Amino acid sequence: MRGGKEDEVLKNADIAIENNRIKSVGAKGSVPGGAKVFDVSGKTIVPGFVDTHAHWTEIRRGILDTQNWSFLANLAYGVTAGLDVQTGTNDTFAYQDLVDSGDIIGLRAFSTGPGVFSDNNFQSAEEVKGVLTKYKKYYGTPNIKSYVVGNRKQRQYMVQAAKELEMMPTTEGALDLKLNLTHVLDGFHGNEHTLPITPLYNDVIQMFAKSGIAETPTLIVNYGGPFGEDYWFENSEVHDNAKLNHFMPHRVIDQRTKRRQGWFRKDEYEFPKLAAQMAKLERAGGLVGVGSHGEMQGIGYHWELWMLASGGMTPLEVLRCATVNGAKIIGRPADLGSIEPGKLADLVIMDKSPLDDIHNTNTIHWVMKNGELFEGDTLNQVWPEQKKLEPLWFWNNYDVPKPGEPLNYGETKQP
Repeated sequence: MRGGKEDEVLKNADIAIENNRIKSVGAKGSVPGGAKVFDVSGKTIVPGFVDTHAHWTEIRRGILDTQNWSFLANLAYGVTAGLDVQTGTNDTFAYQDLVDSGDIIGLRAFSTGPGVFSDNNFQSAEEVKGVLTKYKKYYGTPNIKSYVVGNRKQRQYMVQAAKELEMMPTTEGALDLKLNLTHVLDGFHGNEHTLPITPLYNDVIQMFAKSGIAETPTLIVNYGGPFGEDYWFENSEVHDNAKLNHFMPHRVIDQRTKRRQGWFRKDEYEFPKLAAQMAKLERAGGLVGVGSHGEMQGIGYHWELWMLASGGMTPLEVLRCATVNGAKIIGRPADLGSIEPGKLADLVIMDKSPLDDIHNTNTIHWVMKNGELFEGDTLNQVWPEQKKLEPLWFWNNYDVPKPGEPLNYGETKQP
């Protein structure tokens, strides 16, 4: 996935990791002597996945939860970095510090902090700069969510101030293509959610592609039809998914899976049409990201990958959106997004190749984050230490689920 060589697929290669960085990538047998060797013959390795529109909505607020299951679930599903583009509160920065310091296990949890909204009623770029300076100075984030901050002049103030402070403002799509076009013209770094009209013609595609603006479609909550997530709730077993139950409290899974508000015919879903527009944009040189919107932590990211593929993207193009594109979108291209010397050691090791079938992204054997290697199904660490994941508080509520078997809720009698 390195720049300019996006189609480079190495067969029977070695990756050497030293501390938390990739030291070398080369032909089999090129690893320095004395290294600890993990034989992954027959498996496929890709850079760690990047969620460009995450929401870790279930984290405990105010009092920090050291068993942050939303972070764990994402990491177990190969999401090694993400950007929460509107957190509501500022304690997400404290959670990020806990991960970075090694006090808790989780993905690289970047965030914008609380969004900036229209109630500020900015009257000048200097006013915006005053607000953004606090984010950059005290929160330490270069990312900001400009959540429909007002009229177009006020949005331009946001872009101007962000540029002066070297920050990256992303926006809310708001189901308005004309608004989205002004986001492009005015120089925003990113645009969130689907462009709500299909088909998009070459003028719009080229406008987005040439500007360099990032587009994260979040098909999982797409505009113009039933949410993409509903397709997966209807057509796959989510409630009894053993891995999901290992990392997500059962009450949350029950709430989201046992009763859904709607049922839709397959031909009612719009995400394949919307994804087809993203395929056009990606092939025109545009910057398309993968965002799961926090709908179902971890597994939802894979739903988003698979929905992007439904519009005609090749598996390699989808993986590009998930890795090298994602690193650019969240502003960390020097450290993330590709497997090459000097990059941070974030990797996903799969039993089956997603190039053969994009659904194989969910055959995760191991996940490496920051040079630490974890089992995909359990997050038990296997290197550089061998230790099991600390039991999570909700494991005692039900029997531990087994793959392929429904959960046991105890003895019950039907009326």
